[in-house]
Amino acid sequence: MTQTSEEHAALRIASGSKPFVEPLRLGERLKQIRLANQWTLEEVGQRTGLARSTLSKIENDQVSPTFSVVQKLITGLNIDLPQLLTPPKRERYTMGRRDLTRRGKGQLHPTPTYEHELLGHQLAQKRMIPFKTIVKARSFDEYQQWVRHDGEEFLIVLYGEILLYTEFYSPLKLIEGDSIYFDSDMGHALVSISENDATVLSVCTRGDIA
Repeated sequence: MTQTSEEHAALRIASGSKPFVEPLRLGERLKQIRLANQWTLEEVGQRTGLARSTLSKIENDQVSPTFSVVQKLITGLNIDLPQLLTPPKRERYTMGRRDLTRRGKGQLHPTPTYEHELLGHQLAQKRMIPFKTIVKARSFDEYQQWVRHDGEEFLIVLYGEILLYTEFYSPLKLIEGDSIYFDSDMGHALVSISENDATVLSVCTRGDIA
């Protein structure tokens, strides 16, 4: 049977071959358990029989607890060893980024078949690529090859009507308000069929638009 990392660490502690190691961050985990239960250091000391000063040093990584100390912790706090060895959860912090694109102020990227306006283009390393596109193509024959790129794509028709061509399906008519989600590494192409060129909004994950 394969040992888990927690079991392996427990055996090392029990064998006395090595004190509790820093990567497991026992002190931080102990403090997390104490605060989650709204216990003071004195209360944990009463439960475990360990001195307040000892517990404080453990929580602040000033000492590495011996196996007997670990036993007192799990017994006194009524937890098992894996609970104590589980890495403490880190709080998630948002970067708080934002990038406003005023109407008509996106980065233009024209091609023979599309007139793209890249939105939110000042943000680097973003996970999504949003862009508004005027579909200039009026026939599938205008494409020399399929459009394809890594990731996935969400598309919604803002104005007009289009035919969505994909390499594995029959052409699909989409009218204003219709939307579709598809794998964008599948060959695809858009053609306007309304009187005026259609406009669509697309959001892609990863990859370049063509």
